[in-house]
Amino acid sequence: MFATKPDASDPRPPSAVSGGVGIAGLIGLLSWILIARQYGMDGPYSALVACAACGVPMVVWSLLYEKVHLRTSTGIDWKNPKPLRQTFDVSVAKLAGLWATWAIIALIYCVGRWYWTGQYQFSMDMMEAAAPFVLGLSIPYVMWMDRRFVEPRDGAWHFGQFLMGARGEYDREQIYHHLRAWAVKGFFLAFMISIVPGGFGDIVRLDIAQVMNNPVAIAHWLIIAMFVVDVQFATVGYLLTMKPLDAHIRTANPYLAGWVAALICYPPFILMDGPLNYHVNTADWAFWLEGHDTLLTIWGGMLVILTAIYAWATVAFGLRFSNLTHRGILTNGPYRFTKHPAYVAKNLYWWLATMPFLVTSNSFTDMVRNTVIIAAVSGIYYWRAKTEEKHLLSDPAYKEYAEWMDRNAPIPRAINWLKVKIGWWPDADKAGPDIQPAE
Repeated sequence: MFATKPDASDPRPPSAVSGGVGIAGLIGLLSWILIARQYGMDGPYSALVACAACGVPMVVWSLLYEKVHLRTSTGIDWKNPKPLRQTFDVSVAKLAGLWATWAIIALIYCVGRWYWTGQYQFSMDMMEAAAPFVLGLSIPYVMWMDRRFVEPRDGAWHFGQFLMGARGEYDREQIYHHLRAWAVKGFFLAFMISIVPGGFGDIVRLDIAQVMNNPVAIAHWLIIAMFVVDVQFATVGYLLTMKPLDAHIRTANPYLAGWVAALICYPPFILMDGPLNYHVNTADWAFWLEGHDTLLTIWGGMLVILTAIYAWATVAFGLRFSNLTHRGILTNGPYRFTKHPAYVAKNLYWWLATMPFLVTSNSFTDMVRNTVIIAAVSGIYYWRAKTEEKHLLSDPAYKEYAEWMDRNAPIPRAINWLKVKIGWWPDADKAGPDIQPAE
């Protein structure tokens, strides 16, 4: 076998987010859920308040305890604000770039018909209501912050300079970075807000007494609760992409493959509802295990644990969850065991919950098709993981973390040990004791 105990002389690299941030958010979220259950507040606006109940404690913890606003990575010098006259022109150009970006996003929302039907309608209503306030508040916010930025000329400023025809006074790479970052936020924020009300309302309305003696029902509702936690934290992450919280986007994935791999997992591009639908003539785990109470309990427990790991992976981000972006390197929580805990847990959950190799049609073709297709879905998530690593490896902090994981974390060590055993590891004879089989 292989050794799994980390070397005490090889400490884990520091994490950009502490565990305390997520705990603060969890306490706030659970407190609001209890209040909402007490007073029957199960509507979509109550679900949005839950986002605030989750986010505000994390902001308070981050600012007061961890003092993230003082980190050099924010690019802010709070002690030496510049005179307004020195930064006024910069702020005007930046506002022009920001407003133009928001106008482009709004145009895409208007053109995309799917944004005005089903669950997306709620997102559009909320954004339409918030737009005047965001526009108005952006003026004093940008003016005030630009005086404190060490270098206020960011991607928004470069885009504004481009729009105002300032030849030779903008950097196209900065503009591309700015547009990629806002493309991520515009696409995923609309999706996250659209799914906030559903699970939250289900949890608030849940009659606990009706499910206590049913292991399948208990597992079902615990899984929903885990997904509520995931959705709330992820939504907060997209909402609070701000430099004063050190939660800004350092870089957005510049590789087309990364975008393709991510977007095909979300509507309206999602392939899992079309050519990669692996649910044809399937039934869930409870159907196949019906009548076997002990096995139902064990199986349901495994699904709950996998969902909890998935939610934990999101909670660990604190204020920084976001697809396709680099907002600081996480090394704690489930990221101590694998670089991609959410993807591992999610895919194992799908395999165990769906059991694609069993079909109600008794068709061998359906069994093979569903199994192959869900394997392809898992392959897509492996592809996503690799494109994310390619992006993050441009940061030496991630490279240090990835190398530490190869030396110490159980899952990477197991994979590397297996590669050595079957001869897939290049220069296996030079791999050293970190991944060699233990005596």
